[in-house]
Amino acid sequence: MAEPANQAYTSLLAAKGLNAWYGESHILHGVDFEVHSGEVVTLLGRNGAGKTTTLKSIMGMVEKRTGSVLFQGQETVKLPSNRIAQLGVALCPEERAIFASLNVEENLLLPPEVAAGGLSLERIYELFPNLKERLKSQGTKLSGGEQQMLAIGRILRTGAKMLLLDEPTEGLAPVIVQQIGRTIARLKSEGFTIVLVEQNFRFAATVADRHYVMENGRVVDMIPNAQLDANMDKLHEYLGV
Repeated sequence: MAEPANQAYTSLLAAKGLNAWYGESHILHGVDFEVHSGEVVTLLGRNGAGKTTTLKSIMGMVEKRTGSVLFQGQETVKLPSNRIAQLGVALCPEERAIFASLNVEENLLLPPEVAAGGLSLERIYELFPNLKERLKSQGTKLSGGEQQMLAIGRILRTGAKMLLLDEPTEGLAPVIVQQIGRTIARLKSEGFTIVLVEQNFRFAATVADRHYVMENGRVVDMIPNAQLDANMDKLHEYLGV
């Protein structure tokens, strides 16, 4: 007997032939990649390669998209963003979107729980002790690293199991980058699946299982983390570093 359609999948997320537009601008040109449950996968590439647009396309946050995006075997390419969030997907944008007029606790409590299994405030404070110390501090008073912790902590409350993190280490001091890395590793150990857009591939190598390389709105290569050293020359050529 054939399996029910909603069980016939091997990947938590699978994009196939994904195209995306902002107005008349065609940004993604048939993106293909997949993410297995419990993985940390990075999207690497130069500026303008389409990495952030890929994350926004997964969330339905572009003006138009075609192709296929399966999440847990369910086609989501025609769903609005709120329905995708209810399935257990959350985006942490590069700009972090911290509300300056709200304190840390108010920022954390702001988003609704959209799926079962969200982390409690106590668990979030355990992951990010800095936030517990700054509970009543306004968003504008936080350092860049604390704002990134708050942005990640906020989506952990929603019940999401797949986290889309856009440039989480951008502009942060090395010691804070290390802390973000430890947090990602811990989230993975607790069963979260993470897609990470990252310019700093040296950081990406410390947290990721696999790396997809993007150029001109397409995925052009996939490099397992264990083979990163052997592909370093090719990666430098891709990234122009």
